[in-house]
Amino acid sequence: MPAAAAPAPRGGAEAHTPAYEPATLSNCEREPIHVPGAIQPHGVLLAVDADLRVVMASENVKEMVGLDLDRLLGAELADVLGEGAARTIADSVERTGGEALRLVVDDVAARFGALGAELDVNVHRSGERIIVEVEPALEVALAMPSYRLARGAMQRLARTSTVLDLSAQLATEVAGLTGFDRVMVYRFDEDWNGEVVAEERRADLNPFLGLHYPSTDIPAQARRLYTVNWTRLIADVGYLPVALSPVHDPGTGRPLDLSHSVLRSVSPIHLEYLGNMGVTASMSVSLVVDGELWGLIACHHYSGPHRPGHDVRAASEFLGQAASQLIAERQRADLREARLASGRLLTEITARTSASGPRALESLIEDPDLLALMGATGVALCFDGVLSTLGTVPDEDVVRRVAQLLRRGDNKPAAVSRLSELDPDLAEVEDVAAGALVIGAAPDRWLAWFRPELRRVVDWGGDPTNKLLARAEDPDVRLSPRKSFEKWQQVVRGRGATWEPWHLDAAVALDSHLASLLFLHAREQIDVAESLQRSVIPQAAPQFDGLEVLARYVPASTFQLGGDWWDAFALDDGRVAFVVGDVAGHGVAAATTMTQVRSAVRAHLFAGESPASALDRTDRFMDGLFEHAVATALIAVVDPVSGSATLAAAGHPPPFLVDSGASHELEVGRRPLLGLGVVAAVESELQLAPGATLLLYSDGLIERRGVNLGVSLAQLGAIAPPGERPEDFERWADRLLAAVPGKRDDDTTILAVRVRPQG
Repeated sequence: MPAAAAPAPRGGAEAHTPAYEPATLSNCEREPIHVPGAIQPHGVLLAVDADLRVVMASENVKEMVGLDLDRLLGAELADVLGEGAARTIADSVERTGGEALRLVVDDVAARFGALGAELDVNVHRSGERIIVEVEPALEVALAMPSYRLARGAMQRLARTSTVLDLSAQLATEVAGLTGFDRVMVYRFDEDWNGEVVAEERRADLNPFLGLHYPSTDIPAQARRLYTVNWTRLIADVGYLPVALSPVHDPGTGRPLDLSHSVLRSVSPIHLEYLGNMGVTASMSVSLVVDGELWGLIACHHYSGPHRPGHDVRAASEFLGQAASQLIAERQRADLREARLASGRLLTEITARTSASGPRALESLIEDPDLLALMGATGVALCFDGVLSTLGTVPDEDVVRRVAQLLRRGDNKPAAVSRLSELDPDLAEVEDVAAGALVIGAAPDRWLAWFRPELRRVVDWGGDPTNKLLARAEDPDVRLSPRKSFEKWQQVVRGRGATWEPWHLDAAVALDSHLASLLFLHAREQIDVAESLQRSVIPQAAPQFDGLEVLARYVPASTFQLGGDWWDAFALDDGRVAFVVGDVAGHGVAAATTMTQVRSAVRAHLFAGESPASALDRTDRFMDGLFEHAVATALIAVVDPVSGSATLAAAGHPPPFLVDSGASHELEVGRRPLLGLGVVAAVESELQLAPGATLLLYSDGLIERRGVNLGVSLAQLGAIAPPGERPEDFERWADRLLAAVPGKRDDDTTILAVRVRPQG
């Protein structure tokens, strides 16, 4: 652990937050750290108005720039920093809203200001004010050619293959760049506890690698600031803060918001915390992934004050931002790989259960991959109240209790990693089942996976339950942050591994497949199959950003059960898949085959297959499972942002494109029917302009006994395009269904996708 604790910072809590009450541990979660009313003393802060006239300033201006505070307030910025510097700052505000600048100001040096002539200046806006922060520039030898170093560091970071390797390399690079005694990469968990996942340190320092720190060490308002301002430097933990004058902005009557300030004074509680660790200077750089704070690059110094120059800080921030992007890419790649693996496993499970005929349910609950699919150790299937299990599960009454607590009425999956949160009595079975995932809407038909307690030893940097030293007898005496940072071990119990998003997706896909298997076991097959078809084919199309979607399904006039289907769902990469298909035949066999083929196509697309590959894989699936069963299908995958679409067809009628007031049939790459065991799918690319509509349909829309197909297609193409209003889109669908006169002998499905006009 670090050296002996340093004394508390000079100046006291009141000096750090002059605009507010003194901060104590009892109010640290509410401490307004973004408006401390003070700065660190190694620079000067000037708040100027739109006319570049000083309205607020730090009280060290006499020492730093050689001007009395009374004279400086109300003065023009040019009178403080010279005409050239003021003009450069004004141009920066006009051009970019503010930036980091290196300026030479002889006027300050001539007044014997401690800042000297060469200045590092940081400019940004805070409300109506322009904030100008000035520090003495370090000599070039100390500042180092940091951007050149950062460029080389970027190449080394990009060569890492895992998040942990990236973190280790990042700690090495920032340590070499900044010269801090210790540099750590600190990652937050879902509860905002932190873990040191990488470290570069001076040889004589004790390691912090692998230690955890409780969420209370970095309260919520501090984490918010880390997402607003990527870099924070405390050049001297023992500094005496410099107050702003006046404390409140004369224009607003409120304290100045210093969220983006590089000189902002830090919470006295945090300074005392650092002092207790023996830290004399620190710097942090945020790691932000997808807009959320992922972690920090935490830099500590133990041998006195340490102030890297603007150039080094900017290079460190650049590395933090670049590393954040790399972390996001690594995590997305891991997620894609996990989803693909899950999709492949799901396809294998559904293929085996579908091939089992009347033993489909038994085959499912006996399939060992059913556990691997969810990373579970036990699974329970309830069908008509009868329970079947695989692996290690709790007693039957516990299994049913968990299903009762988690099961949702909307048939969506529900998961929990700590069963005791649902019912404290369930803590007794945590060694067998600490977490569970349940899917199924009916009280007597559901599927539940279980995970045992993931018992682990956590090494904390001090006892996380001992946040305070002690309460003094005098209630007015403020409480201090903890001083003990000795390694403290805790056995974490009662929690299972976290369920990942792809587990929920796999549950949904398997549930859709399971629905067909369950219905096959119903006593009244016709009624059940009709219900199945209605549940698989939604009544209304889902809607997606940037697209308008319309779907209609009309059963044949003489058969209530058929093989038509349509599907529409979002893919992981932001695109949307649209599918129309038709299994040959009618009745129970066609309807049940349809549900399995539909599930197979959806599973392949979810697993990342292209439209052509999804058709080929579905063909092999059908060829191996269904004797004499064939089907047609048309897939269109549309990017709602760009309007680009990829299409592939298997023996299916070609789609129509409705654009610029005209309708015409599209030529789409086609392969033979599904179920023939042929791998031959090809794809076509299409660009959908804003307002354009892509129409997918089944052959029931155009086929009429005794009517030439060309005539029917011409009648379909003659229908006037829809108007812009949603009700126009609905009326257009009604006209399509009536476009070809005559008796309809087959199911009819239409699926229309319109790219929303921009603006």
